[in-house]
Amino acid sequence: MTHRLSLARIRQAAGIIDPVFLHSPQFVAESLSAELGARIVVKVETANPIRSFKGRGAEFFVSTLAPGSELITASAGNFGQAMGYACRKRGVALTVYASVQANPMKVERMRALGAKVVLVGHDFDEAKLAARAAAQAAGTRFVEDSLDVETGEGAGTIGLELAGFAERIDLLAVSLGNGALACGVGLALKAASPKTRLIAVQAAGAPAMIESFQERKLISHASIATIADGIGVRLPIPESISDMIGVVDEGLLVSEEAIKAAMRLAHRHLGLVVEPSGVVGLAAVLEHRARFAAKSVATILTGGNLTDEQIQAWLS
Repeated sequence: MTHRLSLARIRQAAGIIDPVFLHSPQFVAESLSAELGARIVVKVETANPIRSFKGRGAEFFVSTLAPGSELITASAGNFGQAMGYACRKRGVALTVYASVQANPMKVERMRALGAKVVLVGHDFDEAKLAARAAAQAAGTRFVEDSLDVETGEGAGTIGLELAGFAERIDLLAVSLGNGALACGVGLALKAASPKTRLIAVQAAGAPAMIESFQERKLISHASIATIADGIGVRLPIPESISDMIGVVDEGLLVSEEAIKAAMRLAHRHLGLVVEPSGVVGLAAVLEHRARFAAKSVATILTGGNLTDEQIQAWLS
């Protein structure tokens, strides 16, 4: 089947994205492997100026724009920071719509990076609907993470890097929000390693994407209930569901308890502060041990933006 995302453009993105986001650490976490009963390969996407993998997709998208352009987007926080970083560097004006419930640290960082931030709606999807309406009314381009293919192609550079890992990877457990990460990384990694199975992971309290993928039809929810705000999707993007077909092999849901436990594991074994959305791959290994036992399992630690209060509540 023809895929919206392009392997050629993923390779092109690797030469365009700011190097500060590329070639993130990837290694076997030995003590974590011993505790989880699988050989765990971690890809650390928190060691960059925005502490998130989102810089890759934002950089590739904004590189296609002329200086002086104007954009409106919506974000739970990390994509907004990524867009702020890329837009500030290229002289592009950016307005980000975020929920009134958004992580205040992420909101502060978006503003510090030069974005105008509008807080509206009780969750990410409400903020996105408001952002789209505002863009249409103003005649301003609306950029949507995962719908605009460059965001997934930029994220796909992670797959190129994982493809160069020295050991075989049996399974890749990757967090699933609106799909840019899973689809981009999966497309790139499977081109080099077709036998690697990609498992997309969501919080059980926000299962719309996995349900839609499994049923092959759009399934939405009236509300979500998860601390993993970065992957808290109620209203899936139809194109992203199609993008998952042939790239994602299966989906798993994880509990809030497993997410918190995975955050503590990452802190104890790796010395890393990782946000809930960033550890759901580890949470899947923890909660579905039989599925991963004795396998070589890669996972991407996608972000590390937590408030002091969240660190105290979830890591202590």
